[in-house]
Amino acid sequence: MLYLVGLGLADETDITVKGLDIVRKAARVYLEAYTSILLVDKETLEAYYGRPVTVADREMVESGSDDILDGANTSDVAFLVVGDPFGATTHTDLVLRARELNIPTRSIPNASIMSAIGTTGLQLYNFGQTVSMVFFTDTWKPSSFYDRIKENRSIGLHTLILLDIKVKEQSLENLARGRRVFEPPRFMTVAQCASQMLEIEEERAEGVCQPTSLAVGVARVGAADQMTASGTLEQLSQIDLGRPLHSLVLLGRRTHDLERDFIRDFAVDEAVFNHVWKTEYEGRQ
Repeated sequence: MLYLVGLGLADETDITVKGLDIVRKAARVYLEAYTSILLVDKETLEAYYGRPVTVADREMVESGSDDILDGANTSDVAFLVVGDPFGATTHTDLVLRARELNIPTRSIPNASIMSAIGTTGLQLYNFGQTVSMVFFTDTWKPSSFYDRIKENRSIGLHTLILLDIKVKEQSLENLARGRRVFEPPRFMTVAQCASQMLEIEEERAEGVCQPTSLAVGVARVGAADQMTASGTLEQLSQIDLGRPLHSLVLLGRRTHDLERDFIRDFAVDEAVFNHVWKTEYEGRQ
């Protein structure tokens, strides 16, 4: 059987009891390591699980899935996913491939940023579509996220923005020359995300991601050193929340007073927060 085991968000102890039991009994254990990362390294996981773990990069999962599935019809294979197993469409593809080979599958859920973002105090049923923010380049600045946020904003809902990570990525030059040389890992910060949102707002000027729009930035959700900061996009574009992983939420106009009270405790500047709330959010529910 192929088991997709969610690992949670922070460290080796976030795995469920059920998931840990499966990992310890499986014939082979793979760790998906490109849609997200844990805050500990592979060696820490191996020591805690008491098992060797094979890192599965994008190429292995998307092009070499047959190697992962090999023998899974007669023995158990554990495929470990940071967060929840189905937080990325890649893992749906892996299950469909297993079905084609008549390999039974089972998923073991865990916390993901989609649910854990509730730690900000923002109510989950007040969220609209989740969007992703990629690193801009000099020649590529996709703005499809802006349209999704605009749709959420039109009905007053919050938007969770998932920030780009680059792990085992090749430069365009190395890719073109066929050289297997990889760039150092990069992880987008709340400040970078806010800056890119403001950059697109300046171009499109539709009032979706304004400098005074309120937002909440989080880092290392679920870890002992988790950090949260609320403020305007302009303020968050200057903030340093430390090491990865980061996420950002843009507030909707229907933000409840209880949500306001909760996130105000994380305000970069409470006076600014109160002023913006009163002039742009209060009474807009």
